[in-house]
Amino acid sequence: MGTKFMGAVNWMGATASFGAAALVIGCSTPGVNASSTLSGVVSVGGPLSHAVVTVADVNGLKRTTKADAQGAYVLDAAGLTAPLLVSAVEPGNTNCDDSARPWAKCMGALVEQLGQDGTIANVNALTDRIVSSVAQGLKFKGPQGLIDSGRSSGVTAESIRAQTAALRPAILQALKDAGVADAEHFDPVSVPMKADRTGVDAVLDVLVHSRGYDNNSGVPGGTALLDADYYYVGKMDAQSPLEPLNFARAKAAKAKLIDPAYTRILIVGDSTASTYELARMPRMGWGQVFEELFKPAAKVKVVNNAKSGRSSRAFYNQGYYEQMAAYLRPGDYVIIHHGHNDQNCDLTKKDRGAADVANLCSYPNDASGKPQFPAGKPEMSFQKSLERFVSLARAKGAIPVLMTPTTRVWNKDREDGLFPVVPNHFTTQNATQGFAFIGDYIQTIKDTAKANAVPLIDIEAKTISFVNAHQADWKSYWLAAKPAEYPWYATQTSGTWDKPDTTHFQEKGARAVADMVAQGIRETPELSKLAAMLK
Repeated sequence: MGTKFMGAVNWMGATASFGAAALVIGCSTPGVNASSTLSGVVSVGGPLSHAVVTVADVNGLKRTTKADAQGAYVLDAAGLTAPLLVSAVEPGNTNCDDSARPWAKCMGALVEQLGQDGTIANVNALTDRIVSSVAQGLKFKGPQGLIDSGRSSGVTAESIRAQTAALRPAILQALKDAGVADAEHFDPVSVPMKADRTGVDAVLDVLVHSRGYDNNSGVPGGTALLDADYYYVGKMDAQSPLEPLNFARAKAAKAKLIDPAYTRILIVGDSTASTYELARMPRMGWGQVFEELFKPAAKVKVVNNAKSGRSSRAFYNQGYYEQMAAYLRPGDYVIIHHGHNDQNCDLTKKDRGAADVANLCSYPNDASGKPQFPAGKPEMSFQKSLERFVSLARAKGAIPVLMTPTTRVWNKDREDGLFPVVPNHFTTQNATQGFAFIGDYIQTIKDTAKANAVPLIDIEAKTISFVNAHQADWKSYWLAAKPAEYPWYATQTSGTWDKPDTTHFQEKGARAVADMVAQGIRETPELSKLAAMLK
């Protein structure tokens, strides 16, 4: 297991306990070569206590240790050749790469070189973002691909410096606002810090670390940074605008999340509810504007971690529910809004069929209302996947609400943008027999609500009625951007005026759907207390 760090680090005094021997970083200590010592803090805005830390060099030589309760670790790096690849994984779960099972909290960092007086190597959301960028430059899907390779070959000092510099503008003002010295030269790997939610860690405390998912391969993708209000931080691509971390806004959001005087509404959902990057304007999810519908005096905080492309099963496995559920209190609400991506069950679909079935697909109930799933895999039942969120919410004293997915703008032949729009969340067997089970996802949600005595809002029905009443101007609600107004869409194959996106919304549509959700709350007697909080 390598050298285990037994004590706490005091970075201000630069001392630590190291087994039974004392280590003074930068000084000579009998039995310890300070120049070969690697030490740091594993933080998720507060310590990732007892994280398993592994260091690999360019040749694949590895050392492993364990952080202490404060997230601090020390190990002997003698014989390792930089650059070094550091990974930290939460204790008790080693799964960082299998998307069919719950992911652990996994992060990485890159160390350019070993110093003469010992080297600091922190691991946190910011360092993982740098690993992600370097890894993608080496053609990995994300940071975990590089970490799983077991070595840092291909990584250069120049690439580490370049990606560190590219990250800095997104957090520069936030670092200054948090009182971090010399923010212009900030390096999240080498900065002396504690996982105590002050200084650098105060910035980490208002960030949400998110690893993506590669649709075709099913492996974890690149790292994204969000703030405590689930707004994107950074640049989506070289052409997109920078979205810097607004420290004051993020702190205010975090304060509401932890304030017992607030009622939290968690949105467990997909891209139709998501909060989007500036580059994707005018695309907008209904969850992005939902909080505006509540009275300020009611003290409601909408927690919208809805994720594009995620099914109910993937949303749980990839940790998005866990990120929000950390704030749940009795009397809060959990709106469960899945169904679009759970339909990705066609094993014969070109490119991503196998990955979809392995990681996204959940099967609807049969015509008699009985759950369907492969033998030994009950988690692949849509009803059982939804029931997991119901049980988790109730375990925290929260109130679950089931909601059907919004409609696609499809006619009876499933043709885009043609009318009248009819119910479309069901599967039928195709010519290649790609589906193991077929059925109606809307009816399964209704079955689940009835079986578990959960309030139900039928948004599919409401959005079908809405779009059929707006046949002349439906492209003002669903995503149909004009590239002359929104240049990002000039290179897109969907979401334009000529080829509209028949699933997702622009602002006018997102607000219309949010209003429908509010109306559904008013119409549901079991939600009268929540309805009273609406404007």
